[in-house]
Amino acid sequence: MTAPSPSSAGDVLIELRGYSFQYRAQSEPTLHDIDLRIRRGEKIAVVGASGSGKSTLISAINGLIPHRHRGEAGGSIRVLGKDPAAVPLVETAAGVGTVLQDSNSQFVGLTVGEDIAFSLENQQVPHAEMPARVARAAALAGIGDRLEDAPQNLSGGQKQRVAIAGVLVDDVEVLLFDEPLANLDPATGRSAVELIDTLHRDHGRTIVLVEHRLEDVLHREVDRIVLMAGGRIVLDASPDEVVASGLLEEHGIRPPLHVAALRYAGTPVTAQQRPARVETIALSEEQIGAVRNWVGRSGDDSAMGSGPGPSGTIPTGSRGTSTETDLPRSGTTALALEDVRCEIPLGPESTTAVLEGVTARVRRGEMLGVLGSNGAGKSTLARVICGFERATGGTVRIGALDATGWTLAQRGEHVGFVLQEPGQMISKPLVAEEIALGMRARGMAEDEITRRTAAVLEVCGLRPFRSWPVSALSHGQKKRVTIASVLALEPEVLILDEPTAGQDFAHYTEFMEFLRQVNTTGTTVVLITHDMHLALEYTDRVLVMSDGVLLADDDPAAVLTDPELTRRADLVTTGLHALAQQSGLADAHALVRRFVEVDRATRSAA
Repeated sequence: MTAPSPSSAGDVLIELRGYSFQYRAQSEPTLHDIDLRIRRGEKIAVVGASGSGKSTLISAINGLIPHRHRGEAGGSIRVLGKDPAAVPLVETAAGVGTVLQDSNSQFVGLTVGEDIAFSLENQQVPHAEMPARVARAAALAGIGDRLEDAPQNLSGGQKQRVAIAGVLVDDVEVLLFDEPLANLDPATGRSAVELIDTLHRDHGRTIVLVEHRLEDVLHREVDRIVLMAGGRIVLDASPDEVVASGLLEEHGIRPPLHVAALRYAGTPVTAQQRPARVETIALSEEQIGAVRNWVGRSGDDSAMGSGPGPSGTIPTGSRGTSTETDLPRSGTTALALEDVRCEIPLGPESTTAVLEGVTARVRRGEMLGVLGSNGAGKSTLARVICGFERATGGTVRIGALDATGWTLAQRGEHVGFVLQEPGQMISKPLVAEEIALGMRARGMAEDEITRRTAAVLEVCGLRPFRSWPVSALSHGQKKRVTIASVLALEPEVLILDEPTAGQDFAHYTEFMEFLRQVNTTGTTVVLITHDMHLALEYTDRVLVMSDGVLLADDDPAAVLTDPELTRRADLVTTGLHALAQQSGLADAHALVRRFVEVDRATRSAA
């Protein structure tokens, strides 16, 4: 779909002309000279690396600037015909609803119904009118059957639907979504994209969608993509034009994988081919031949530099052509699970099984992925290994030893667990103090604490920040502090829960390359994730879980080209699978392996 022309589109609802904004506490503007027009009924995706100004743009549109975030603005802004700075925040909110990345931060009611009604209560809407309006908003968001449930007891996708209903209850005309897919598994993310599309297409809402996961956003059509960098709009064009431009890659945004694969194969796309969605791309016979030839050259070192990569040419001098990484593999076992079960009490006389008969082995020095949707049992499996949850059946072996009777402290000497949110782990004000905390708890000598602290600061790239307050660090740096704190205890196995959730492509890549370096020092790494791209790019084996059951133990490329397995696990096949089909390749697995081979070589040489 191309951007609507002024003659065919609706009225302009949002308009910024030469708009700039500088936060009071900053020395430079965050937004520079923004010119943007959004018409009634449009659906706009806003993309850009962290720090590009996306969230500040959202705050300007919904009135949080200047009512909550103070600073100096220049140029002009009009939202629904008014300057948000000149009217009360509640007036802007009546027409513009915002759904945040973390739905939990928007909940205020004890039940779903109470939470949706909160805005109506603030506006002193008569109580007799509330039930019908709440029911209508809940039905529109697809959560009408959960009005009596506590929001905190819902799944991630259901929580997001409650947040959407909470803004729809005001009958808003514009919906702003800030990273709505960041904490959702692939299948739930696609459901969210479909719901947003329904609100746009069938119910006439104007949509502004800020999101890193562009390929998932393009599961349904959008009118335009606005690419931001350095607080400026770099490009505002149709999805096909943006995807074909090469500017996404230049500015740290992952393009759809089928587009990246075509460039690796030496046959980049044009906007006329409608490349934004793999379902609509019109491949030429020459491109099909190029893809088939490229896949056929798998493992040929001389072919590695023959095609242009996502942002130019593939560098020569790669670290190899095998999809196996350079990780140390002794063949010995780091972890072994034998028919592990875990049952959680529901009441005095009832339980529910969250792990059922899981049997698997993790080799020493391996980087392994554990895939599955939200609620599949991935995090429970990690907690059972660490001893935070008790296995009610089976055996957990750490190394060659049965860990069944071990204390939590004993398990912690061998296995380190890093939570998704750094704030849930950090308790000291200074970086060095936080890293030393666990070692002091174990009664280590101060000279040993000093030695280990210095070592992990170096490994984690934190040495320049050793005396900094933790509060001054970025989210990614805080994550490294939590890893450094665990690494200082010298665990044999490091388990990370959703390590890249919410990170843009540039920070994601930087963080995962750091983890690769940790892994190459000999630490076994287990990644609990629903990020299929991460599994493809950084692991050679994945465990696939669903409803507490282990469905598969296989190469990630094989898993993610198996439509039946991905359906059962609430995952989704990537655009690479569809590209293989369109290219007439009987073995989609071969194309995925070739892509991973070249992509890893490109990253290694970058």
